[in-house]
Amino acid sequence: MKKFTFKGVLDGFRSSMQAAPRGTEQEIQETLRPEHFQVKKTFRHGFPFSPTALAWDPIQKLLAIGDKTGNLRILGGPGVDAHVRHDVGEAVLHAKFLINEGALVTVTADDQLHLWTFRQKSPQRLQSLKFQRERVTCLHLPLQSKWVHVGTERGNVHVVNVETFALSGYVINWNKAIEVTRSNHPGAVVDISENPLDASKLLIAFESGLLVVWDLRARTAEWRGALGTGGPADGVRAAAWQHDGKLMTAHIDGALATWTTRGPRPSSVSYPHAKATKDGKLETCKPIHRLEWKTSKTGESLVIFSGGLPTDKAGKTHSITVLNGKSTTVLEMEHSVVDFVTLCETPHTADYQEPYAIVVLLQNDLVVIDLLSPGYPCFENPYPMDIHESPVTCCSYFADCPSDLIPAFYSVGRQGNKKVAGFSEKLWPINGGEWAPASCSYSEIILTGHADGSVKFWDASAGTLQILYKLKCSKVFERGGVAGGGAAGEESPVAAQQLALCAESRRLAVALPHGHVLLFKFRKTETHGETHVIEVPMITDTLEEETSPEAEGGRSMSFSRGADSVEGENRRSGVWGGWSSLRVRGASGTGGARRAAGFQPALVALQPGPPHAVTALTLNSSYGLMAWGGDRGVVVVDMSRRCVVSALCTAALYHAPRHTERQRSPSLDQAEETPRPSPALSPEAPEEAALPPLPLEEKPKLDPRRKSTSWKNFNLKRQLSKVDLKFKAAFAVPTENNLEETVAEKSTSQFYCEATDKTDAAVEPNAESPELDDNKTVVNEEDKSQLSSPLRVCSDVFERMHKELQEKRSSDVYDRMHKELQERWKDKEANEPAVSPDVSPVVEEEKATRPDNLPLFEEDGRPTRPPRQKGKIKKEDVEKKDQRDQRLLSVPNIKYSKQEGAKETRRKQPSSQQASFAGNLMRRFNKLDSSFSRSRSSSMSSLENISQEGIQCLAFADSYTKKSDPTTLLPTLWIGTTLGSVLTMMISLPEADLRHTQPVVVSTSGGPIFRLRGSILTMSFLDCNGALIPYSYESWKDDSKDVRERRERTPTKQSSSSSGSRMSPTPGPTECSSTVGDRQFVVIASEKQARVVALPSQNCVYRQQIVETDFIVKAEIVSLKDSVCLVNYLSTGHLAAYSLPSLRPLIDVDFLPLTELRIAKTFCFSNRGHGLYLASPSEIQKFTIDAEFCQQLNEMLGEVFLARDMPEPPKESFFRGLFGGGARPLDREELFGESSGKASRTVAKHIPGPASGLDQLGVRASTAASEVSRAHQMVVERGDKLSQLEDRTERMHSQAAEFSSSAHQLMLKYKDKKWYQL
Repeated sequence: MKKFTFKGVLDGFRSSMQAAPRGTEQEIQETLRPEHFQVKKTFRHGFPFSPTALAWDPIQKLLAIGDKTGNLRILGGPGVDAHVRHDVGEAVLHAKFLINEGALVTVTADDQLHLWTFRQKSPQRLQSLKFQRERVTCLHLPLQSKWVHVGTERGNVHVVNVETFALSGYVINWNKAIEVTRSNHPGAVVDISENPLDASKLLIAFESGLLVVWDLRARTAEWRGALGTGGPADGVRAAAWQHDGKLMTAHIDGALATWTTRGPRPSSVSYPHAKATKDGKLETCKPIHRLEWKTSKTGESLVIFSGGLPTDKAGKTHSITVLNGKSTTVLEMEHSVVDFVTLCETPHTADYQEPYAIVVLLQNDLVVIDLLSPGYPCFENPYPMDIHESPVTCCSYFADCPSDLIPAFYSVGRQGNKKVAGFSEKLWPINGGEWAPASCSYSEIILTGHADGSVKFWDASAGTLQILYKLKCSKVFERGGVAGGGAAGEESPVAAQQLALCAESRRLAVALPHGHVLLFKFRKTETHGETHVIEVPMITDTLEEETSPEAEGGRSMSFSRGADSVEGENRRSGVWGGWSSLRVRGASGTGGARRAAGFQPALVALQPGPPHAVTALTLNSSYGLMAWGGDRGVVVVDMSRRCVVSALCTAALYHAPRHTERQRSPSLDQAEETPRPSPALSPEAPEEAALPPLPLEEKPKLDPRRKSTSWKNFNLKRQLSKVDLKFKAAFAVPTENNLEETVAEKSTSQFYCEATDKTDAAVEPNAESPELDDNKTVVNEEDKSQLSSPLRVCSDVFERMHKELQEKRSSDVYDRMHKELQERWKDKEANEPAVSPDVSPVVEEEKATRPDNLPLFEEDGRPTRPPRQKGKIKKEDVEKKDQRDQRLLSVPNIKYSKQEGAKETRRKQPSSQQASFAGNLMRRFNKLDSSFSRSRSSSMSSLENISQEGIQCLAFADSYTKKSDPTTLLPTLWIGTTLGSVLTMMISLPEADLRHTQPVVVSTSGGPIFRLRGSILTMSFLDCNGALIPYSYESWKDDSKDVRERRERTPTKQSSSSSGSRMSPTPGPTECSSTVGDRQFVVIASEKQARVVALPSQNCVYRQQIVETDFIVKAEIVSLKDSVCLVNYLSTGHLAAYSLPSLRPLIDVDFLPLTELRIAKTFCFSNRGHGLYLASPSEIQKFTIDAEFCQQLNEMLGEVFLARDMPEPPKESFFRGLFGGGARPLDREELFGESSGKASRTVAKHIPGPASGLDQLGVRASTAASEVSRAHQMVVERGDKLSQLEDRTERMHSQAAEFSSSAHQLMLKYKDKKWYQL
């Protein structure tokens, strides 16, 4: 008999509890396996950030650009764009092509030479050479040579074999190059080039201004020259040869010197940009950094250089100067010039080069200038290099979007983009490589939001990136408001912060920094109309106490609004004061405005008061709703009726269910037609609609005092923050700019009591209007009496605390204050007599006195409820009607009555909250705004934690939310907060035919449904089979037509059979076989963990702790290979994928270090396992986690290298050859090979390429195999030759036999004949 133990009982209980998840795992077949995943970077688009080097291959027509982070881009024709990165990540200083060889040599800032090959589609590094004692300053690679000359900072010139990357023993030392009489060091080598007429003559230009022509054969200096005495003003920056052997140098003082190599002094010196001053002296000029000298067969000689402008213009203007004979053309550039190269017809320097274009690499752009057209126009750049035209602030990625979306965007983009005049009509000259557009079965679109308010739509299909359409949010507002918004140093008031696109309905929502939200609808044609403007109520964290005994009674949100007549008029016309001074163009009542084809503004939701940054934004075209959230709360807007449905703070979402219905007019322009009720009465709330309206002439004014909460739910932490803000505002001197904000802030709290008679409508706020004392900014003793009871007890403590904090006297201010407050409140409770429940406030004849001792509880212990609807007052409350009639609706400054129930409630609070009060308070005042690390609390009922909570994630879905009704599928807004709470808001939509006339009603569920560690990042829904439930949407209809078509709900577009995404419609009641009746799974991912919860039972069936000490930057549920998975990008730089719904780990690979906040802000996933991020401020990097796509990637890439013939060198004329002119060949192998000796091992160290270890063994094995095959081939060839020789021998033998027979016959013919018979 088995022994009974308590441990066995617990084990059996655990096994029974874990049986459900195992059963679910057996039911749902998960098809994704680790072998289906492979993480790889795919395509890189944009302009190289901070470029540093430029190279050009004139035969392959390829351009190479290196940047300061070690990236190397090779650009050719459309679709030819190869990207590699140096392992060390050092800046690329120099780059040189091995012309027409499919190879490239680069020099990085750590003095390493790297050899790259791009004969395959993806460039690879072959080998490197590390200079250990000298810094590399310049590089020269002669045409069709395998020896590269390397100049160093010490003035030496080394020779490196490109094939083996071995250092030659041939070295040109600086002490041999200079004169014997020279006493100082010549400086670093700045330029190396060979004489076009004699390759054995090598020019070496030193930094000090010394020029040396070195004879490679004689190993001696043939000629030396210097502009002056070698002083700092004589320094050389660049040198260039003409095809006939003349030399030109560019100097540090902006001079150009021409040399003949016959004398030590230049034949001519000119200053192209220097003008003579009044004293007769030339202006000082900046250095000339880069110089080229090209000629054409027509006799034209082009001298092209950068820099050299006068010092007063050099810092303001960046330019390229072209000297053509006596004419000087200055081409101004928008950014500083990094480098340039002249494109010529031939690569041979000894011939007429025939220049036809100049490629100028700027700091933020790539410009190509046409030299053959008059005026030197620019070519139109076909590359997507204007991503950073304005800084990117956000981006979205949509893979497998509707196929008709790209043509629609392209058509409206072409209408808006008129061809800019001034571009060259010739084709883009950089057209190397070859690319065949791959037939992609799906479309991809990228949206980028920018700091100037523009939103760009890009076609990212098949590995390309092309601009489709550009939307300017700034055109929604008047120019004056946009230009004047924001002070110096602040971000633009129209910068796009959040984007939400419904691709099927073609609706776009854009959130601006202040909290304004713009809604756009797509139309194919130009229209003229008005833009609807609505006001979003300012969300505060003040809750009205609504102690309703009913089950569905809850708390309502108080919206603070100003009632100033001028400001109200401005709001109705779409104008808002303060920092966010924006005037909506074409607002209602202004006659409208012209709207270009494309995305046209349909609704503008303006956020008054202080900024409320939007952290989550979503819309659902099927519901006709749009929602966004921030640090203060969530806002739901009806897109169809153009009104605010709900605006609640985060704290209000935690309380009992309540219905919110907005009965206001669709737009603000209609507010003037009817008398406007007082904002504090919340006319949008139905429970407050029964209050008697106040006459216009007796409209209560605003009370500067803050609303107070009851003692029962008094939160010291929140009150401390409010008082601290009030003292800061009090001690600050208002300026002219924020005077309106100060007045508006005073008028944010209003107090009203329900009047029994219309004649008694004038209440206390009329007597204490802020208009009576506008200059009153400092809280005095009288103001202390108006504070709530807890604040009045400790107001002096707050003042002293604020002073100590400002003066930074000590670090224990919070602890001392906490102790003193506890002692004062204990004394206050002990000394204060109990207040009778029957005491009513005394009302004076001139002024209504605000009561502060009203009862909170009935005789039976239930809390007293203020009358909000007269029709709902119960009979037992009639006898106390006189007391409740004077009760303030916004909870007055009530002295807490010492009743037993309330004391017990206060005593039942956990002692841990008091123990951690000082720490929480310290975190409250020293809270850092961090996007990743936030304070977390496990307390779900503490309002002091809720007050710090913001909205982080929003999702509309049809879900089974109610446990009590497991068969009803309700439209729901799922809300994820920064503290890990998941809350819901039920949505009641009217019938389809009444959608535009009946309001939408939303109700909160009350309390969080789930709580996870960390901020909520994403939420998605699966059906009972584990398939992704798509969001519902409304198909796009062109509103330009006057026929209003019926709106219908349809499931999301089903992907084609090759799409690879498993989508499921909403499951019916009979489709699921779960024994517990669960019909859905909701997948929730936070910064720390992930959970799969079954609905409607709300049981957590799977959970996964993804990280412990780190955090998740981005999480998304993506479709891949006919299934779905959860993909996470971690702060450690790893990518981790988990299967769904079991959350089984699939991959965890090191992908990208999180080095900058930019990566976290722009990192996004999409369908089919694709994703992207902003690799630099000007470049987009795409990646994939799909192994199948990685196998197909090589087919989508363009061919970089193509086999092309090298043009023949120029032919020597008869007279040049006769008299010793023309180019002379040079045997470099004889000079720099083994006969030159061995190089010193301490100068440079050879570093092998990636083929090391086993790779090297494979290389050697392949080399041996190739040798064997070659020997075999030689044997076969030898056999063939022997057989040919045998055939020839046989043929000769037959011919000899034929000759012998012919001779014999001839002999027989003439044998018997005499001589006279011949």
